[in-house]
Amino acid sequence: MDYKKLQNGSDIRGVALEGIEGQNVNLTEQVAKDIGRGFALWLIKKTGKKDLRVAVGRDSRLSGADLSEWLCSALVDAGVSVTDFKMASTPAMFMSTVTDGYNYDGSVMITASHLPFNRNGFKFFTANGGLEKQDIKEILEYAESKENTGLNKGSLTDGEFMDAYSKILADKIRAATGEEQPLKGFKIVVDAGNGAGGFYVSKVLEPLGADTNGSRYLDPDGSFPNHIPNPENKEAMESITEAVKETGADLGIIFDTDVDRAGAVLSDGSELNRNRIIAMLSAILLREHPGTTIVTDSITSTGLAEFIKAKGGIHHRFKRGYRNVINESIRLNNLGQDSQLAIETSGHGAFKENYFLDDGAYIVTKLLIELARGKKEGYTLESLIADLGEPKESVEFRMNILVEDFKSYGQDVITALNEYAANKSGWSVAPDNFEGVRVNLDKDHGNGWFLLRLSLHDPLLPLNIESNDVGGAKKIAGELAEFIKQYDKLDAKTLIDFAE
Repeated sequence: MDYKKLQNGSDIRGVALEGIEGQNVNLTEQVAKDIGRGFALWLIKKTGKKDLRVAVGRDSRLSGADLSEWLCSALVDAGVSVTDFKMASTPAMFMSTVTDGYNYDGSVMITASHLPFNRNGFKFFTANGGLEKQDIKEILEYAESKENTGLNKGSLTDGEFMDAYSKILADKIRAATGEEQPLKGFKIVVDAGNGAGGFYVSKVLEPLGADTNGSRYLDPDGSFPNHIPNPENKEAMESITEAVKETGADLGIIFDTDVDRAGAVLSDGSELNRNRIIAMLSAILLREHPGTTIVTDSITSTGLAEFIKAKGGIHHRFKRGYRNVINESIRLNNLGQDSQLAIETSGHGAFKENYFLDDGAYIVTKLLIELARGKKEGYTLESLIADLGEPKESVEFRMNILVEDFKSYGQDVITALNEYAANKSGWSVAPDNFEGVRVNLDKDHGNGWFLLRLSLHDPLLPLNIESNDVGGAKKIAGELAEFIKQYDKLDAKTLIDFAE
């Protein structure tokens, strides 16, 4: 097979189990072993070391144990000393490379985030952070080659890191509040969606004094019998909202499968995800770091930009893709412009104070510090975003591109739309836009905005529309559909049907 097809940006992903028609397994035993050998070769050449130590962890996916066994055996055969952490979170696997007493040369997390049960993949880390696209390309080239390290066999031992990682989080809350049990008296429920996030209840919340009765789906189960572990999933958010309302909780927490993303529900039952969680984290950081820059992806709302500006911050709207957002924030800091947070609307959030690691558990930890402080000082989490302007309507369409050279076709549509928008009455092309075409529309034309962009990996054009008026999204869609209809290789049926 062509190993390059397994690359998904800065990750490796593929089909690990049968069960979905038309999706053939491509993460086989041989492929997993080749990838393990490829990572060993890459790490030896990057570090110049031949006595490497690598940690391996996995989430709850059904294929995880087999993939871990195969990967570990290949690393051992390549001369690496391997520690198998078994069930872990993606952020913890990075932390194993920078935590005193561990300091692994590299680590691997076996996960496919929120993708269906039959999928799986690999994420790689060194102490410098998650590997980039070019690094993954090189690992897959080594995997496809016949090259070996030429080293004597390494070793495999079982290990545990989640206790140490959890203590780092709990101690951060203790240090910020000055209390041993700062969550005593709070009711906090967690929905782990049968992913790897259940540890947060027993290893962080309960030692800090929280009442966690009413938490849901904490036991790992890679068939995901209750709902997809994904803060962007409607059923998942309904589940944690229901738990908050049933228990009268002060806060509800939801993680994705490997815990690099998180969402929440406030005590009044309102969801804290997408623009709302970005706003809350921005409010917290702008108090701690006045004037800092918040880097987000391209589909954040106008209301969020106004909120950040009103709090004294700078909103830097960039491209979709969590690595794109993180790297842009790092770039700004390197230029001397302080940027404390890089965050996508998907819930991937990375803090400058935390290695620019996208860590859902760390996001929640920041919220819990604020929850405890608020009780002492007389404010609530809800009050932090009380003045966030939110759209009346928000919709997304994903329009398939029906030609093989989809990138060229999609770019042609975007280029033509940009020219069209620049000359259309009531439309104005947004300045400083880094992805696709973003257009603001005045009150007579829908009172909102739209963004049309190329998907990062798939043959489609995602379209986001927001309006400050009831019925405004339909109006915007109608005006845009008149332009889109001329492209017969673009499946725009959902947009056209919505507009009619």
